[in-house]
Amino acid sequence: MKTTIELPAMYADHHVTEVRRILLNLDGVKDVYASSGFQAVEIDYNSRTIKKDEIVAELEEAGYMGDLLLPVESGEIAYDGATLDTTTFRHTTSPKGTRAVGFAQKVSDEDRAQWPVPGLGLLKNEK
Repeated sequence: MKTTIELPAMYADHHVTEVRRILLNLDGVKDVYASSGFQAVEIDYNSRTIKKDEIVAELEEAGYMGDLLLPVESGEIAYDGATLDTTTFRHTTSPKGTRAVGFAQKVSDEDRAQWPVPGLGLLKNEK
């Protein structure tokens, strides 16, 4: 049996390696295709040996099922004694007498955590 599971916290190759290790160590899992670009894993498993709920429980325990939390810059200058909650401060410095040029891009994760890759489309979750 095959199933596809979305893993929002799998965002880099070192996570792909870990997810594959976790899943391939489970009895009944035959093959794993994991993609950090699509943040999803396709698992081929024997449903008589292991249930999908058990697979999901292993991924939840490893922290891959929850949303990827991204810090948001506050836009305020950092100062001593500042408390951090869900915002971060930008720390920038330059030696006196030098000129510094900075560039900024506002990135929002409201709709999705990543942008689509041209030519590849979006991965569909088969339920």
